[in-house]
Amino acid sequence: MTAELVRGQNHPLTQTRLEVRVSAGTPIVAAATLSDDRDRVRGAEWVAHPGAPVLPGVEVSRQAAARHRLALDLDALPDAAHRLHVVLALPVGTGGPARFGAAAAPFAAVTAPDGTPVADYTVTGLDTESALIALEFYRRQGTWKVRAVGQGYTGGLADLLADQGLTEAHRLAAAIHEAVARGLALSVPAPPPRPAHHDRSGQAGTPAGAAAHGGGAGTPAALPEGPTGTPAATHDAAPPYTAHEPAPAPGGRAPRPGMPSAGTSASRPVPPAGGPVDYQHPRRRPAAPPSSPPPAPEPPPGRPAPPVAGDAPGWSMEERLYNQVWGMFEDLARTTAAYRSAVQFADTRLEKELDQILSDPRSRIGGQGDAAREAARARHGELVDRARAVLDRDLAQLTAESDVVEPALPPAYARWDSPVWHGYRVPQESPQAIRLGDLHLPESGTLRIPFLMRLPLERGLWIDSGRTGSSAGPAGDAGERRQAALETAVGLAARLLAAHPPGECGVQVIDPAASGARALAPLVDSGVLAVPPARGAAGVTDVLARLTERVDLVQMAVRGGAADALPPGLDTSRQLLIVNDFPYGFDDRAVTRLRYLADEGPGVGVHLLMVADREDAAAYGPLLDPLWRSLLRLTPVPDDHLADPWVGHAWTYEPCRVPPGSQVLRQVLGRVAAARRPWVP
Repeated sequence: MTAELVRGQNHPLTQTRLEVRVSAGTPIVAAATLSDDRDRVRGAEWVAHPGAPVLPGVEVSRQAAARHRLALDLDALPDAAHRLHVVLALPVGTGGPARFGAAAAPFAAVTAPDGTPVADYTVTGLDTESALIALEFYRRQGTWKVRAVGQGYTGGLADLLADQGLTEAHRLAAAIHEAVARGLALSVPAPPPRPAHHDRSGQAGTPAGAAAHGGGAGTPAALPEGPTGTPAATHDAAPPYTAHEPAPAPGGRAPRPGMPSAGTSASRPVPPAGGPVDYQHPRRRPAAPPSSPPPAPEPPPGRPAPPVAGDAPGWSMEERLYNQVWGMFEDLARTTAAYRSAVQFADTRLEKELDQILSDPRSRIGGQGDAAREAARARHGELVDRARAVLDRDLAQLTAESDVVEPALPPAYARWDSPVWHGYRVPQESPQAIRLGDLHLPESGTLRIPFLMRLPLERGLWIDSGRTGSSAGPAGDAGERRQAALETAVGLAARLLAAHPPGECGVQVIDPAASGARALAPLVDSGVLAVPPARGAAGVTDVLARLTERVDLVQMAVRGGAADALPPGLDTSRQLLIVNDFPYGFDDRAVTRLRYLADEGPGVGVHLLMVADREDAAAYGPLLDPLWRSLLRLTPVPDDHLADPWVGHAWTYEPCRVPPGSQVLRQVLGRVAAARRPWVP
């Protein structure tokens, strides 16, 4: 039984080997300080931090991250140490929030090494503080206890350390922030380095940085990033939109600082003297990673290294696979940009040579001119063929890596036809991302890269049931398009439910016209819905009023530091609201509430999943433009409406669809429902 602590409350410990698992809505620095019987830190050697992460009996993370695991062995602490404080701080100069009041409340859980929960504490009531003491472990009459502290410091780490009696507090605080800033502690959302034997750098002389333009319905926007560039939807007549993910990695974080625009001369990498061009983005080559997988065996001379699932850095296999998937995304974007740039260069040179031939009166006619034109075309073909050979080589390596990685993905990252779903068990911890679908480029053939979105979702999702311009799905029948869109939404909802521990995520449905009964049947029949889908205008009003009230209450409680004062019957678990056939059944007040939920809901655990045709809401005019821009547009059929902020490729998105005739969706939802029953009041 977990002890849910409030500020000032303590809890006795029956064991001394423990873990402290910390999570926050933004990358933070985790540290630990030891103090003596007078509650004073004797020196810098009694502080564990990213630059010096190991002390006797305590080890902290080597990076700034949204999640941390601190290992404690209280019996191994120095004899003079009577207290241990778990310290959290916001990193300086990383572009993140400057105060804890602008981010989600930090959460700290004390567990046994095997994950058995002992106690947890949510640090509420923070505002301008940038550093805090979350927990205190102290020895009283030979017994160790843990106390929820929650003491914040507006002056940051320096004030916190000085308050604990450390004479060199300001110097040590500066050293900690400097260690984080220079890369000794990597932020989790930053892109991981690729191992040297997996570097897919292009060859010397191949131009890179080709200009790319988006396809689909509108101009590609500046898009939110995963570790390295999560694509986002573009909309008709929508201005560029940048989201922040996770809290989008999830929404915002803008395209990479210093990354030149595609197509400019600055975007072409300069080869080092005597060496090949390195197309790898500089952010893919940070300092030492937090944790590296075992090195792969050396390949035979002249052959590429065999792909290995989970060969990217990370603290767990799940994080390694997540980073590896986004590394594959980067590599595909890079090698395709190099190929397109090479072809563009060859085309430009051919045009220039042909113009020169035509400008010379002596070579306009006759055999001399024909020979010159043939030679120019031959040089053009040779350049294109060489570029294609390099692309084919990289695609073959990426395909081989995909064949190894795809079967190793956990359920939250896996396709619905993956065998991993047959052994699915409801998780005890939420994953860091879920799979929304697949991404590919025209040149990539059958290669598909999983499209992973960080959790918790910082943007709502919009499944477009209108005409997408794609020839891969139903284009003429509006009923078929809406059915396919709602089935896609149900699949995403099921994936979210399956990715969360019991009781941590719920789904509510608004279906005013009852037109989605067939697609919603898996959710309804399995019993995962707490209440049936809302029908008619009255049902719309009721659901929106309840969720709006929930958002208001949680916001007021968090801002007022009174999270413990929430009504006892209020469900504080994350909620996914599926809205079908918008705007049918919505009046002006309901539309206003929906916009409010889209803007304010994600910050307090209410997420929106809309199934709608934008043309159906055309009567509202520009009033709803902010709503459409705030949502990540997905489609029920393949459509090239996504773009990355790195090189601006127009990526084709394909949804994760359940194979026809498969019962995997119902089986998974049945297990989720069975696990949820003990959590239902």
